[in-house]
Amino acid sequence: MLTGWRYRLASATGTAAFVVIAVLVANHPISQTAFTTVVPLFDRLDPEVLDGPSLRRAIALSVLAIGGAAWPLYKPRPRRILDTVVLVQKRVLVGGFALATLGYFKWSHRLPRATLVMTVGLVAVVLPAWFLLIRASPTDDDGRMAIVGDDPAQIARVTPTVDAPIIGYLCPTVARFAASETTADSPEEPIADGGVELRHDDSAFAHDAVESTVLDSMTRLGGLSRLEDALVDHDIDTVVLAFRHADRAEFFGALDACHEHGVDAKVHRKYADSVLVSAGDVGALVDVDLEPWDPLDHLFKRLFDVAFAGIGLLALTPILLAIVVAIKLDDGGSILYTQDRTAVFGESFPVYKFRSMIENAESETGATISAEDAGSVDPRVTRVGRVLRKTHLDEIPQLWSILVGDMSVVGPRPERPELDSEIQDDGIDWEKRWFVKPGLTGLAQINDVTGHEPAKKLRYDLEYVRHQSFWFDVRIVIRQVWKVLSDLREFASDE
Repeated sequence: MLTGWRYRLASATGTAAFVVIAVLVANHPISQTAFTTVVPLFDRLDPEVLDGPSLRRAIALSVLAIGGAAWPLYKPRPRRILDTVVLVQKRVLVGGFALATLGYFKWSHRLPRATLVMTVGLVAVVLPAWFLLIRASPTDDDGRMAIVGDDPAQIARVTPTVDAPIIGYLCPTVARFAASETTADSPEEPIADGGVELRHDDSAFAHDAVESTVLDSMTRLGGLSRLEDALVDHDIDTVVLAFRHADRAEFFGALDACHEHGVDAKVHRKYADSVLVSAGDVGALVDVDLEPWDPLDHLFKRLFDVAFAGIGLLALTPILLAIVVAIKLDDGGSILYTQDRTAVFGESFPVYKFRSMIENAESETGATISAEDAGSVDPRVTRVGRVLRKTHLDEIPQLWSILVGDMSVVGPRPERPELDSEIQDDGIDWEKRWFVKPGLTGLAQINDVTGHEPAKKLRYDLEYVRHQSFWFDVRIVIRQVWKVLSDLREFASDE
């Protein structure tokens, strides 16, 4: 793995080299003939091969356009694999459009059309692999590490368990003083760390010289708000989380930042019940499985989501219009109902549904799970709403959330943040569902398990996370479609 100026030099040099090679390959007579013969768009064009000064000008122009467009990529920045591939290809396309614009105006240094298309295509395939190669994480250690937390005592306890160089730590400045204010009336359970029992009495530990020695020996990189900047500025490869609690917004916010920047995350084994951990970890620190999906399956899943949502919205347009009219004729109220739902790592996003209840149904009762989920009758549901719920048609607007990437077709059904908090307060490790994108349907839904049985629902959701794959999603969708058709048939027979 390369960092700093070495990364900048390798990325810029590699980009220029691959562009030169791509132009030479694309300009070769064999490539020109094969391309203009195979690709129908270029059947009417005679192969055009550059030589001498024209070729040198074309190479220089291509390096300038594509290399310049890739300028933002030359700064070391941790990213997820698919994000890196997509971003590199976007920059290559920008450079290709710049070259095509010059060709459109017939500038003397322009590239022939076939040469330009082949050059951009070759670079778009090879260059992402180069950037992944020079930023690949080392296989023998954890690379550059940082400790992130809100508890100095926890940081001091975790630091000795890290067997790799630590760049520094991020922690609020007030945390060191807050720890000393904690009373000994409510000591936490001690944790075992490599056979040594560590105290969790923060009031005593805050005054221990060990904590000060450990913290003073490391560089403070800033507070928690500086986490994303620190990951980029210091080329961090692995973050060790040292929070007082593993179910707070700051904890999952740090996991979210690691996920977005392609940085590995580790936690103390005592927090393994609150996160998804990789199998086989036996040490005091365990790896958090931030992205359970295989990269190829992740790509197929997103393509399937876009195709499913796009085709669904187009095919159901007549039904959408009919539902709009029915809701308006029923009570004249609003068409859509918007709720905030919990997404990956505890973030929230708006979910849209056709309104199936009376206006402001939760103004007095607050956020509650509908009695219909338990098989009872909910008096707040309207006549049209009862039909929409029975036929699942109220869910159609969520196809838009799938199309824009807030949801997936298959995944744990998202709940409202206030209900999430209530379920967590009951001692259920609900937050484990937050490591995958929420879905329109899921393993719990096809087994008729609702939010009235959160513990059972969580078991199904975690089973999905453990076995998820593209083909597993396809099987779930097929079962859900069959279930919807069965409900429609049952509804029609009842009527």
